[in-house]
Amino acid sequence: MGAAGLRRLKYGKIAIVLFLTVLIWVWADLALDETPPARAAVIAVDESSSETMWVSFRQKQSADIKVTLTGPHSAFVALDRGLRSSGRKLTFVFDAEQERMSEPGGHSLDVLAFLQKAKALKDLGLKVKSCMPEFIDVNVVALAKKPLPVECFKENGQSVKAQSIDPSNVEMFVPEGTRTARVKLSDAEIKQARSVAIEKTPYIILAEGLIKYAVAPVRIMMPPEQKLLTDYSISPATLSIALSPALREKYTAEVTNLTQVLSPIAIRATDEAKRAYELQQLPHMTLYIFDDDAKRGQAEQPPRRVVYNFPEDFVRSGEIELKNPDQPAEAKFKLIPLSPVETPPGRAK
Repeated sequence: MGAAGLRRLKYGKIAIVLFLTVLIWVWADLALDETPPARAAVIAVDESSSETMWVSFRQKQSADIKVTLTGPHSAFVALDRGLRSSGRKLTFVFDAEQERMSEPGGHSLDVLAFLQKAKALKDLGLKVKSCMPEFIDVNVVALAKKPLPVECFKENGQSVKAQSIDPSNVEMFVPEGTRTARVKLSDAEIKQARSVAIEKTPYIILAEGLIKYAVAPVRIMMPPEQKLLTDYSISPATLSIALSPALREKYTAEVTNLTQVLSPIAIRATDEAKRAYELQQLPHMTLYIFDDDAKRGQAEQPPRRVVYNFPEDFVRSGEIELKNPDQPAEAKFKLIPLSPVETPPGRAK
């Protein structure tokens, strides 16, 4: 055998030895399982499983657990590499229908039995040795599809009235008793929506920190910004009494609490609206008396709210209003018959 043949034989033996060595190390790695300390993991509800039910772990969409795994070192290396690349904990997805827990009400999940079925771990060659907790409460709530009116709120939770919401209702699968869907608007969005419609997706609150969104957004327009209103007092106040021609021929009206009715009028208004109200030719208030009031004769009538004659343009623009809209002045009055006019002499009575 020549020198070249000897070299080929030598290299072949070396390759066989290396191959056998690799096989031995692989076999040793597979044969010697490791059991590192318990690691943090998460069981998360599969929210895409069914839109007709809300599944939670005590009103939370995930549950933190500790899990002890056993398996070859190379499997743990592969697992940790995958977790680092995804930037998250070891996560197990819980499907209530697959686990036969889709009936509304409470259920108990055997965590160890659930984890031991995890295909991803099996594919890596890992097994679940133990876990904490051993059981987790599962709650299932039936959802029904219904139209919900949309309401707008500021980020601080204060309700704001929109000029228009299109559409004004959204259809969602929601728990029984849900009445409205919400839209949260920042100050910047409210300002923008005063000039152009903005799109926002309505949602409902299932539990603290847990919300469910509608499928499609709505378009929102906000009313023009109202001017700042200031508290004012109008004094002296003026009052007119409105009677029909038929009543004027027979009665005069006497307001029995006139001093109270003419007390200063508390309003909220812009400076311009306040001046217009003070200087208008119309009286500040009007008391309307109707023909049927004569049926009570000269008895004092029940208290009647006066009508405030605020300038219409400023009312429409929201620049003037009664400070206490539920407490307008109330007038008490009597209808006093007029004395008959004496017939001139020489005429038949």
